[in-house]
Amino acid sequence: MINLKRDTNISIAFFLLAAILGVFLRFLYVFDISVNYKYIVHAHSHIALLGWVYVAIITIFYRLYLNQCGAEKYYRIIFWCTQFTLVGMLLSFPFQGYALFSIIFSTLFLFTSYWYVWFFIKNIPSSYKATKSYKCIKTALWYMVVSSIGPWALGGIMNTLEADSVWYKLAIYFYLHFQYNGWMILALFGVMFYVLEKQNLKISNKIFNRFFIGMNISIVLTFFLSVLWTEPSGFYYFLAGIGCLFQVLAFILFIKIVLDSDLITNKTLSKLQLQIIHTVVVLMIVKIVLQLLSSIPYFANLATTILDFTIGYLHWTFLGVISVSLFFFLEYFNLIKIPKKGYYIYMFGFLLTELFIFYKGMIVWLDLSFFLEYFLLLSIASVIIFIGILYCLLFNINNKL
Repeated sequence: MINLKRDTNISIAFFLLAAILGVFLRFLYVFDISVNYKYIVHAHSHIALLGWVYVAIITIFYRLYLNQCGAEKYYRIIFWCTQFTLVGMLLSFPFQGYALFSIIFSTLFLFTSYWYVWFFIKNIPSSYKATKSYKCIKTALWYMVVSSIGPWALGGIMNTLEADSVWYKLAIYFYLHFQYNGWMILALFGVMFYVLEKQNLKISNKIFNRFFIGMNISIVLTFFLSVLWTEPSGFYYFLAGIGCLFQVLAFILFIKIVLDSDLITNKTLSKLQLQIIHTVVVLMIVKIVLQLLSSIPYFANLATTILDFTIGYLHWTFLGVISVSLFFFLEYFNLIKIPKKGYYIYMFGFLLTELFIFYKGMIVWLDLSFFLEYFLLLSIASVIIFIGILYCLLFNINNKL
């Protein structure tokens, strides 16, 4: 029998490691430490995306769909191969950046993720194949595969055009967009549809199909938000704006589907779980508004010329929308227990860092000067996030014991 709670704790441990690297990056602005900043950034981002989110999501998927498929040994091989590649990235990126060993482990991770996609689709019980949740999740998995075009392209770009090329940045943005907005967000929508389907909610095919088509159009077209920094023709701004509008439509339809269910009112959720759901809705609305604004040429220029706005948005999406959603689902499916204190500490640190990051962006935008203690306070706020994650991890380890 696979110990999914242990697997979940492993994913949170990677989240903790990513937080430690994040704190270290913050303190590099406070103390004079001789390290390569970009190398640490590579380690931080890879462990956060692939160690925390990827492992947490595939653990949820196994809990929902594969628990009775009889392929435990095969899944366990894939799982531990994934951990091997993650540890390899953790031990190589901070010391060499993109070089021989980090590229080897990153490439092995990509092949292992393809292996997982094949395994998941092959072993999904036939009773789930017609469900709306599986339709979202299967599509999300293909977006994950599509996102890998970015890393594959990087090798050729670095050998021919070098890292200063426009195409180098576009390859990275392609990967990040289809990871965040394609694979991760759509997978979380799929898990939510699973929750609703288990509540025996009869979801209108018409409304769902509109949501699904709108969501996929938005995922594809909002990629053009990531190319606006190249100052392309107005047609690309138009496409990005259309993508944002489809995203608004899809989210409104999704909210309607949830409100038509009795999930919020049937008292099966704890007060904390309800609070987390409401928080995710607010975080998602802010994310959508930020994307809408960034489709307007003036704000698109701000988002691309002031790095703090870009970092603030990415952290809002990852630490906010995606990570808080994972907290809810991991607890809802009894994979972890979210302690109130740990959750509140995490959210306080998250909101505080976002406040500081966007504050610095505003200062740069308005050409003002910020207070001398800024980097120290931002570092302390990052430590608070670390403490919140550590609290949650230790709480669940102790619960297991």
